[in-house]
Amino acid sequence: MKLVSYLLGKFAKVFAGALILTVLALSLTDLLLNIWGYISKDVAFRVVLRIMGYYLPKAVWYAVPCAVLFATVYVLSDLYARNELLAVFASGVSLLRFTMPLLITGVLLSAALFFFEDKLVVGTYAKKMQLQNSVLQRERSQDNTNLVVMGEGGRILYHAEVYESAAKRLLNVQVLYRSPGYAFEALVAADSATWRFDHWELDNPVAYQKTADGYTMQDADYDLLFRLVEPPEMFRSGEISVEEVSVEEARRYIARREKAGLPVSGAKADYYKKFAFPFVVLVVVILAIGLCGKTRKNVLLVSLALSIAAVVLFYVMQMMTMLMAQFGAIPPVFGEWFPVFFFICVSSVLLRFAHT
Repeated sequence: MKLVSYLLGKFAKVFAGALILTVLALSLTDLLLNIWGYISKDVAFRVVLRIMGYYLPKAVWYAVPCAVLFATVYVLSDLYARNELLAVFASGVSLLRFTMPLLITGVLLSAALFFFEDKLVVGTYAKKMQLQNSVLQRERSQDNTNLVVMGEGGRILYHAEVYESAAKRLLNVQVLYRSPGYAFEALVAADSATWRFDHWELDNPVAYQKTADGYTMQDADYDLLFRLVEPPEMFRSGEISVEEVSVEEARRYIARREKAGLPVSGAKADYYKKFAFPFVVLVVVILAIGLCGKTRKNVLLVSLALSIAAVVLFYVMQMMTMLMAQFGAIPPVFGEWFPVFFFICVSSVLLRFAHT
């Protein structure tokens, strides 16, 4: 128990210091990347501070894996350099058993990082981006033109010349209805359609339907209009950033896009990243433990260099598989989780054959 308290005590002190410094570095980097825009737009200092405050949780989210890596490497390297680990090994305690508290800490931090991001980070980061884009005048119009949206799994096709996002209105609308076998059922046309709480209300709709005598034109009946329930978000220009919404909101967004027949590879890749990224903490802990003590000279520098090199390789692999997933070359779930499982396996092998 004393060994556990001693190890975790040293780890906590170094982790706290590394976390503060990394968060500070990330916050200053974000500030410097946008400082010319703030100056040119004459943004008030208090507004800049608000933007930095909104970015703080995101900086913590990014900084935790880096701080865990440095803390683990520093603590173990210091114990190697002071020959304290030799005494631990001589007493019959293996490296795996001695570092088990760090591994458990890595698992707990991974879980905590997931909930921290889902419950806090996405909200503050979305506010940060909204405020920053507003003061820097980077806001994009969500109006759309010449759009086609699919509903009911392909049984309804919407076409409109213009979508006005502010008014939630479609102009020059045609809606094609198809049977379960995708045969023609009806075509409804209207000058415009306006979103009313949970459905689209068409202005003077006219329906063209197939009858025994051919095609007839008549007023659209309620049964057809009642089915027009695709939300306005499906008609907007551009896509929602999955990074700025919670897991549940991202899941609903992806389901809506799939239902509308829109591409979802990029959104799914970002969605699975929400689950995979927190496990980076566990990966860096296992890597640091397995790579520490590989040399007797300059233990800290060599161990830190090896660990950083391994983590860079991990991020490069994750970036490549992420891009492949976004372009549909590989399944999104494989693109995000393969680097995690691969490096956990490699790290476990290093840990198995680590000096003890």
